Amino acid sequence: MFEKLLKMWLLSVLLVAGLLTNAAELKQIELEKFKKLDLTSKIIGKHIARFVPVTVNEDKLPFSFALQKKFAAKNKLPSDWKLTPLIARTTKQIQVTFNIPKDIDLYGGGEVLGPLRRNGTVIDLWNSSNFKYEKFEGCRLYQSHPWVMGVRPDGSAFGILFDTTWRAKLDLGKDGIINFSAAGEGFPVYVIDRKSPQAVMRGLAELTGTMQLPPLWALGYQQCRYSYAPADRVKEIADAFRSKKIPCDVIWMDIDYMDGYRIFTFDPKGFANPAALSKYLHKGGFHGVWMIDPGVKYDPNYRVYQEGTARDLWVRTKENVTFTGDVWPGKCVFPDFTMPLAQKWWRGLYKDFISKNGIDGVWNDMNEPEVFDGPEGSMPGDNWHRGGGVISPGPHLKYHNVYGMLMVKSSREGLLKVQPEKRPFILSRSNFIGGQRYAACWTGDNSSTWQDLKVSIPMSLTLGLSGQPFSGPDIGGFDGKATAKLWGHWIASGALFPFARAHAEKEAPNKEPWVFGKKVENAVRTAIERRYRLLPYMYTLFQQASLDGMPVMRPVFFADSKDRKLRAEQEAFMLGKDLLVIPAWSKNPALPKGIWQDVKLLDGKKEKDNFQCTLKVRGGAILPLGKVVQYTSPEMLSELTLLVVLDKDGRAEGKLYEDAGNGFDYKKGQYLLSTYQAKVKNGRITVSLKNAEGKMQRPERKVKVMVYAGSKVYKGKVLDGGVLRLNKN
Repeated sequence: MFEKLLKMWLLSVLLVAGLLTNAAELKQIELEKFKKLDLTSKIIGKHIARFVPVTVNEDKLPFSFALQKKFAAKNKLPSDWKLTPLIARTTKQIQVTFNIPKDIDLYGGGEVLGPLRRNGTVIDLWNSSNFKYEKFEGCRLYQSHPWVMGVRPDGSAFGILFDTTWRAKLDLGKDGIINFSAAGEGFPVYVIDRKSPQAVMRGLAELTGTMQLPPLWALGYQQCRYSYAPADRVKEIADAFRSKKIPCDVIWMDIDYMDGYRIFTFDPKGFANPAALSKYLHKGGFHGVWMIDPGVKYDPNYRVYQEGTARDLWVRTKENVTFTGDVWPGKCVFPDFTMPLAQKWWRGLYKDFISKNGIDGVWNDMNEPEVFDGPEGSMPGDNWHRGGGVISPGPHLKYHNVYGMLMVKSSREGLLKVQPEKRPFILSRSNFIGGQRYAACWTGDNSSTWQDLKVSIPMSLTLGLSGQPFSGPDIGGFDGKATAKLWGHWIASGALFPFARAHAEKEAPNKEPWVFGKKVENAVRTAIERRYRLLPYMYTLFQQASLDGMPVMRPVFFADSKDRKLRAEQEAFMLGKDLLVIPAWSKNPALPKGIWQDVKLLDGKKEKDNFQCTLKVRGGAILPLGKVVQYTSPEMLSELTLLVVLDKDGRAEGKLYEDAGNGFDYKKGQYLLSTYQAKVKNGRITVSLKNAEGKMQRPERKVKVMVYAGSKVYKGKVLDGGVLRLNKN
């Protein structure tokens, strides 16, 4: 009787998941033997449980790409633990199902299209190039995050991590059921059950690790095109930003800088002296980020191909011959990043590339990997990876989703070896959950449409809720023609994403800030200047993210996880817990209750136009603001502004994190974390330094204070570390 019920349940799960599509498949599955797997269940951390099928040795779990380390079992599962999976196996796949109350709101799943609230959706976890998001019905993009978070009506929350890299499907299409199905062998399932979504995010960080603190310049505004070429065109773009006084930190070099699209080379005509170009950019306060793809041109006269071939480092086919496929250079081979020798070789390729040419950051693109003439635009699933060390040999079906992750891990290690005194910056198109440890990401090849502008917000929010705090879209849309109105609105909100880069496709019209007319140019300048004033606050959020995994960009329901009216809001968003961002195009967004004060950031300048987002600061918060500068530098905080919004009790508090902006001395205590407080007593407002952490010397600087108290605004100045008292009446 039990086996019959189990078979009926599994068939229903498969049908819901979309894994059965016709009667023949159904008949074949009916003939298979379904087997419910017994589980080993242990507590491995605070309110974190691990469930492992008994077919997998719990004491010798296979290497995990998602986890930052191995976790030893500590205690048996308590008797009152309720969130337990049912795991079953067929000859083809593993099925994991959680039965949950129907009133749970679900989130996560990584880089996905669609709504922030993921109830009713299905995600195909198979990293795929998806130009304009048009293929695979939009349910498959460049990254895979086998993770879901649920928020209960009372505001408590849980998270589930399915620790497998195999091709999989996360099905949230039916109320009351979370179903995950994956090819391959059995795997652990991790469940975090805590009192709030924020606590669950910290639990995910405990499992998968956190992003490393990026260099400060990587938080500035950035400009890209496929491609700015030749080198003189790059200089023109940089000069235009400075002459028009539009802040910018980074210019990006797409594949046209290469010699015939051969990675780690330079076009001898257009980029004959990349070191001179880097020097020019640096002199103007810019950094340069250059693209490196995984596809190596099949060319016996090409050094990189020669080296990889001599070392036998390429991915093989099932017939055990080198796999080749078409990418930008034509016929290509691909490093097998599961091999320690391939990782070491790849790291070494950056030595001369970086040190001789003054390159600041690396862009790893096309690393799903995209293969133009391959099945579904990638490698065959039966290609073979040889592994080594902690990574076992296996088919591409197992390692496809972590191919990009392994690439950026090797790239990061290469940059660190060349420049150990600098924080690496790497942007990756493909990644896997836990990949925030190695690279930032953008959301791929979108289009200049209102739809893609609006979906960019839930996409980056969902990435944040899946462990990746450093993300953003191609501002303005990669493909197609952007209207002045669309571009103006996109930059107004996009300038406030964690990663802020405008980009455009080769055939698209120019999309620099000044090409849409003076009105939009002025609006763009305002939007970017707002970002630069906020950078001290944002850098403080990034420091928090590097410690506990909290998203920089957060959904509005984080302001009050018990308010169910906020659960589906995906137009307005928050930066940290204190700043609410409402795009000008947003219609009647659901906003949190309490004191949220409209604020201005640009002193003495007209800030409001038809494009700018409304900014609201939480009552009880103090936001640290810097000066408007043309690029990130110590000059930003030569004058600090504390924007204070008092709560109903006349109090406020906020933090400011400072360090050198690059390098690793902060890990030795060379930083300054200041906590400021404000309070009202006897009709006077007192703003003071509450405490400070770190060994970094406090700079001598003036501090402006702007206090919002009800309908009134009070201003003053004080030396940093001093006490300011303002008469309230």
